[in-house]
Amino acid sequence: MWLALLDFAIGIGFGFAHKGTESYTKMLRNSAIAGVVISIILFVLSAVLLPAEFASGILVPGILGLLLTIIIYVILFIIGSFVGDKLEKIFKR
Repeated sequence: MWLALLDFAIGIGFGFAHKGTESYTKMLRNSAIAGVVISIILFVLSAVLLPAEFASGILVPGILGLLLTIIIYVILFIIGSFVGDKLEKIFKR
């Protein structure tokens, strides 16, 4: 759970860091690419640091569980980047 919140917070920082107005399709593409990279890093980090929780954290065993976890992290990152972009617009005023 903590790594999911960390992923969301990194997504907020990613969205907040990109200055200026962006099209949503460009932002979605960039945050999806960055989300895949961050999710793989967090997935490996959780396997190394929390091996007991890592085994019980995957709902479906095997490669499907790996892909499901990465997709969840990517979705959280994308939502976080859109939230960060909205926060940037609010603080810009």
